[in-house]
Amino acid sequence: MKQPPFLAPPQVIKAIAPAGVVTAEPALAQGVEIWQAQGYRLELPGTRTPWHYLAGRDGERWQELAESWGQYPALVVARGGYGTMRLLSHLGELGEGCPWVIGFSDATALLWSLATHKQIMSIHAPVLLTLAETTAAAQAVLFDLLGGRLKNFTLQGLPWHQGRAEGRLLPGNLTVATHLLGTPFIPPWQDIILALEDVAEPPYKIDRMLTQWHLSGYLQQVKGIALGDFGSHPLMDTILEERLQNLGIPVVAHLSFGHIAGNFPLVVGARCILDGDRGELSWYLD
Repeated sequence: MKQPPFLAPPQVIKAIAPAGVVTAEPALAQGVEIWQAQGYRLELPGTRTPWHYLAGRDGERWQELAESWGQYPALVVARGGYGTMRLLSHLGELGEGCPWVIGFSDATALLWSLATHKQIMSIHAPVLLTLAETTAAAQAVLFDLLGGRLKNFTLQGLPWHQGRAEGRLLPGNLTVATHLLGTPFIPPWQDIILALEDVAEPPYKIDRMLTQWHLSGYLQQVKGIALGDFGSHPLMDTILEERLQNLGIPVVAHLSFGHIAGNFPLVVGARCILDGDRGELSWYLD
C-alpha cells in the first residue's frame, strides 16, 4: 500500500462533495476554522445546483474529484449521506497523484475503492461537517497523523472474543461496505482486520447485513473484527455478538470510532494488531 506524503502548513487542502448536498453552513464554517487553526488553507467544494439528494449531478461531482486529485496533498470529504458509490465506475480514470483522502460513512465507498484500484492508504476520520462535533482528543490525533508526528495509535475497547491477530486495517461503514459486496471495489481480502461501524440502523437490519456477510463467506476469511459505535439500542450488542461468535477470531467491541464525538482516525491499509485479550486495536505505519 502506498502511503501519501505527510502534510505541512500552509498547504492548501481541498474539500470535495461526492455525496449529499452540503448544507449546515455553521458546521461547515466551524470545520474550516479548525483546519485553518492548524495552519492549513482550505478550499471549499465548487458551487453547483443540487440534484435531488446529491451535491450535483454525477458528472459534476466526479469532475471535482478528478480535477482535485493531483492538485492537492489532501482531500477531505465535506459530508456523507449517499452518492459516492455512483462515481466508482470512473475511478480508473483518475490521473497520477497520491493525496490523503479523509472521510467516513458514505466515503467508505471511496476509501475502499482507492485501496483496491490505487493501492493508496486513506484515513477513516471525521468529514468536514462533523469535525466541530469531534472531541479535541480525536482532532489532535488526526492532525498529528497528517503532520507525521504520530505513526501509531491504540484504541481501547471491550474484548468479546479472545486471541491476537495482525493484518491490514480495513475500516468502514457496515451499510456501505455491504453494498460493495460482489463488486470490483472490495479490496483484496487476505490479511484483513475488519473494523465496522454504523448509525441509526435497527438491530434487525444489522442482523440482516451480517448474515449476508456470513452467507457470502467474507466474515470467515478475516483475521479479526473491530467494532465501533452502532448506537444505543438495548438489543444491539446481543445481535452483534451472536452474529460474530464461532468465527474463531478475536473480536473487540465499543471502540471509539464512527458516528460519535470520539471518532478517532483509522488508517485504511495500515498494519494493525487486534488484541482480543486486552481489548485493543493498534494501527501503525510501516
